[in-house]
Amino acid sequence: MFKYLKNDLPASLVVFFVALPLCLGIALASGAPPFAGMIAGIIGGVLVGSVSGSNVGVSGPAAGLAAIVLAAIADFGYENFLVAVVLGGVIQIVFGILRAGVIGYYFPSSVIKGMLVGIGIIIILKQIPHFVGYTNDPDGNFAFFQVKGDNIISQIINAFGNPSFGPTLLGIFSLLLMVFWSNVLAKKSKIFTLIQGPFAVVVIGIVYAVLTTGNHFWGISPKHLVSVPVPDSFDSFLGQFTFPNFEAIYDTKILITGFTIALVASLETLLCVEATDKIDPRKRITPTNRELYAQGIGNIASGLIGGLPITQVIVRSSANIQSGGQTKLAAIVHGFLLLISVIAIPTVLNLIPLSVLAAILLIVGYKLANPATFKKMFNLGWKQYVPFLVTVLLVQFNLLVGIGVGLVVGIIIVLVKSYQNSHLVHVKEDDNSRHNVKMELAEEVTFFNKGAIMRALDEIPKDTFLEIDVLKTRYLDNDIIEIIEDFLIKARNRNINIKLISERGVVENPLSIIDFFK
Repeated sequence: MFKYLKNDLPASLVVFFVALPLCLGIALASGAPPFAGMIAGIIGGVLVGSVSGSNVGVSGPAAGLAAIVLAAIADFGYENFLVAVVLGGVIQIVFGILRAGVIGYYFPSSVIKGMLVGIGIIIILKQIPHFVGYTNDPDGNFAFFQVKGDNIISQIINAFGNPSFGPTLLGIFSLLLMVFWSNVLAKKSKIFTLIQGPFAVVVIGIVYAVLTTGNHFWGISPKHLVSVPVPDSFDSFLGQFTFPNFEAIYDTKILITGFTIALVASLETLLCVEATDKIDPRKRITPTNRELYAQGIGNIASGLIGGLPITQVIVRSSANIQSGGQTKLAAIVHGFLLLISVIAIPTVLNLIPLSVLAAILLIVGYKLANPATFKKMFNLGWKQYVPFLVTVLLVQFNLLVGIGVGLVVGIIIVLVKSYQNSHLVHVKEDDNSRHNVKMELAEEVTFFNKGAIMRALDEIPKDTFLEIDVLKTRYLDNDIIEIIEDFLIKARNRNINIKLISERGVVENPLSIIDFFK
């Protein structure tokens, strides 16, 4: 884990700067104390990061649960709500035991890529008001329709109508410096790879905020700075922790809320795992059942001391990957940085301008929603582009709805194409009454054709000459390859002679066909 220390430490700093305002903002959007978001961020980094098998995933409070949390707290109070968080963690561990982690693998690649691009667009849109120094909505609320009645578009319109010069100037400078840092300076000297651009702009932002204090035109208003709770003493720090009221554990509403939290948090986590594995440069695979265990343990711990529900979060995870994070150490260190910051330097953190953090997130969002991705998906054809585009558009309104509808569209496309394409079987007999059968496969044969292909092969009688023509086949699902592989063994026992015709040539009685479709 310490082999890539030079990569993980700078990445952990970037994730820390990204996670800090999100932890506070998600708590505010959820109607919870700000410290509850910090607790979830710390546990998500240190505890979940340690137990998880993910190398690049980062966990913390999730915006996708904000609406559920807000309604639950308003319905039966915060201490009773914490019981639901603990129960949700227990249920997630049960999900892991039942090996429910495979669910994430059943979402098409086009939908996962659409989710990533959609999240990237949301990040960009949400940060524009902070970038120009207009703040009237809590960070972390990533829903299109906001808790205060407005929406992302109206926020942007209002932001450009009421910009603040100081934050805007600092945001533009931070954005340009980070681009110049990574594209020019980092290639000239090692010092600029050891010290990352985001860290540099945060330091510059703090210095700027201090030097311009009190200046109405050039300065940064307190409402445009990070706002971390500052305890007066150690006792007041401990007083920020809240503990669950387990006397309410038998309340039906709490049980239902606990199950809802477990279900939504697990699905968001599994989708995030699938997405982060795809953008991991080293293409490592996260053990999904272990991830459910880790998330369950994290939610139990978070609920026991007053924290919000935890999931693996794509914003933090993608920031980690884009910043060069290689192992789970980056996630763990980011959790310790959150812990140290709220204990030791909350007043320093409260000097960080939100426009600087917005500039950092704008770069993260752009890397996720890179225009080249649209072109690449379009070139793959409408069967990939339509589910991708549907997911991108609907994720703007609701993450799970966007993914769900994208999945349904993808399934419909596959079913339609599978219905249209299957196989043709021609049967004729020669003068010796010997059966001659020609099976011609379609251009695309998926696992939906398994039943039809198996039935056709099983109906071929003994002593038959079978010709399998795959000249037109451009896609042959692995499930179909396995069926034909099994049939090759049966054919030898039933005296069925096989001729395989493909672009690679003609083969009599092949022992295997796998090599023909690599």
